[in-house]
Amino acid sequence: MTESLVELFKKTPPELIDKVVYLSVGRIAPEYTGLDYNFGEKLAMRALAEVLGIDEHTTEEKTIELGDLGDAGKALYEEKGFKPKDKLSVEEVYRTLSEIAKTSGYGALKKKVELFKELLSKASPIEVKYLLRTVIERLRLGIGDNTIMDALAVAFTGNQENRVHIERAYNLTSDLGYVARILVEKGLEGVKTIKIEVGRPVRPMLAERMSVPSLILKKLGGRCGAEYKYDGERIQAHRKGDQFWLYSRRLENITHQFPDLIEFLKGAIPYDFIVELECVVIEPSSGQIQPFQVLMNRRVKYVSRFHILKYPVAGFLFDILYLDGEDLTTKPYPERRKTLEKVVKTTDRVNLATRKVVSSVEELESFFHEAIEEGCEGIVCKSLAKESIYEAGKRGFLWIKYKRDYKSHLADTLDLVVVGAFYGKGQRAGYFGSLLMACYDSETDQFKTVCKVGTGFTEDDFKKLDGILKEHGIEHRHPRVNSILSADMWFEPFLVLEITGAELTLSPVHTCAWDKVKPSRGLGLRFPRFTGKYRFDKRPEDATTEQEIIEMYLQQKQYKAG
Repeated sequence: MTESLVELFKKTPPELIDKVVYLSVGRIAPEYTGLDYNFGEKLAMRALAEVLGIDEHTTEEKTIELGDLGDAGKALYEEKGFKPKDKLSVEEVYRTLSEIAKTSGYGALKKKVELFKELLSKASPIEVKYLLRTVIERLRLGIGDNTIMDALAVAFTGNQENRVHIERAYNLTSDLGYVARILVEKGLEGVKTIKIEVGRPVRPMLAERMSVPSLILKKLGGRCGAEYKYDGERIQAHRKGDQFWLYSRRLENITHQFPDLIEFLKGAIPYDFIVELECVVIEPSSGQIQPFQVLMNRRVKYVSRFHILKYPVAGFLFDILYLDGEDLTTKPYPERRKTLEKVVKTTDRVNLATRKVVSSVEELESFFHEAIEEGCEGIVCKSLAKESIYEAGKRGFLWIKYKRDYKSHLADTLDLVVVGAFYGKGQRAGYFGSLLMACYDSETDQFKTVCKVGTGFTEDDFKKLDGILKEHGIEHRHPRVNSILSADMWFEPFLVLEITGAELTLSPVHTCAWDKVKPSRGLGLRFPRFTGKYRFDKRPEDATTEQEIIEMYLQQKQYKAG
């Protein structure tokens, strides 16, 4: 795949490289813009039928027969011997798809169909296949960010090792098309000068997890800054003058969901900024933090006064990345924290994450229990060393999570990705009875299986999951999924669920940590169970990593030996 992309990028005219990068993943802009086609399968079938002069029922039957609208379109074009009226260009495809995405209001559906028909009328059968898949947002090429970065490095610098500079620029801008354009126009040196910018989300820094306080302190040099880990939604807030942007952990633009939080932040920091915070629902009379699931009631298209009053929010700031023109990501954590303390005017709705510098196991344990008493998930222990910069887009031991769930080796929770399913029995016949769950391996950009989970789901969960997963079903194992098991149904890596279990064990059937702990063995989770928590705030690449699971397994063995 990388080699194919290298050849493609080398042939691409410089002025088109950003558009080709976007189209390679089925988009016309970076994800954080929220620019979607909003073009359903039925609408695509109608456009296809009208261009071919057949009824929609025929296109629907062909789709059911082949299991994929793209394959159905290609087959119908070939059967009809359709002759395109012209040749398509990247510019035209990009321009038309952009117009489809931006079309809204009265008569929007009719205009979208007409625009798409114009593309289909000029397309060859193979182009039809991928145009259809693109517009219904199911391209399924298996191309991830890492593959594109590898290909850009090879194509334009001749050395895959230069990907580290491309990745840094991407982590600061969250826009691979923009980075590709700078690379082509200004070379690698131009990419190295890319800086943080208000309005462009920074890919969040992530924490490792450990479950033994003494090992946490040892890893962090015997002393750390411990902060409450609130049970809320991680938000990156940007301000430029009176303009605000709020981004979720997945870099979705969620500004519209929290107009009240914006007002609180406006009064709290009178400068241009990029800050990170945990947003929680509180009980106004007591200030008590409500569970994460309550906050999910804010995930609606239109937030009304009802939502604001019924689910009042507060923000707990834990980092600052930019202030009044200065990039703070290169400053060590203690300096960033001091800056926060200096510039934030705290109120009952905007405060700093509760923090304590600890240097003993007793202090760490005490602070952990204090956090639990206050309704938090646990704590995050942060390095105080000079090298404790903000590592955008990376997971490392500069930050270590120590959560309530990790207190017992029998109660660890994992955030895993649904990649497949197995048919159920009895009332669940014809539907899934258990899900195949995977962790993420950033080194290979793959999702590796950890367990099959079929317990912990309510009937409402089954209905909800059926609806969500149906949109992401595919006919074969996804190219980025590494699995020995053959599932009855396969899905694009999309949905993250929180899973608990008894313990991690060596496994002959799961690919997580294959050959890394023991030859011809992986790691699996015994007695897995769904906790009821949907991690819509996480991208699949933000799931628990293979390396984290290896660390947890080794700590578990240490715990048992002790």
